[in-house]
Amino acid sequence: MGEWFLVLAGGAVGAPARYLIGVAARDRLPASLHWGTFLANMAAALLLGFLVQAGTQGALGATGQALLSTGFCGALSTWSTFSKEVLALTDARRLARAGGYLLATVAFGLGLSFAGGALAQAIW
Repeated sequence: MGEWFLVLAGGAVGAPARYLIGVAARDRLPASLHWGTFLANMAAALLLGFLVQAGTQGALGATGQALLSTGFCGALSTWSTFSKEVLALTDARRLARAGGYLLATVAFGLGLSFAGGALAQAIW
């Protein structure tokens, strides 16, 4: 089976997961922030940190990397939507909110990536 098919299969699960996170966030959290995008990106950051470290420990081969890291996490995370939302906040002159959203996404995303990696390292 080609790597491209594994990426496709992972993406076919990751994209609906991102959509469902967005729907759940919209229905349950205040609309003052783009919670769906934020939560999907944080979940992807945590999982990708775990998967990358698992891969370096030899626990995840090329097949797993293509399916889970590139396919699933690539479709779950959404840099383009995040960028659009930051620009929309900036255009609406909500600069503090745009800056906070930008900083929180980068800081928490990196932190969760490191946490995922540390978890995988503790397991393997």
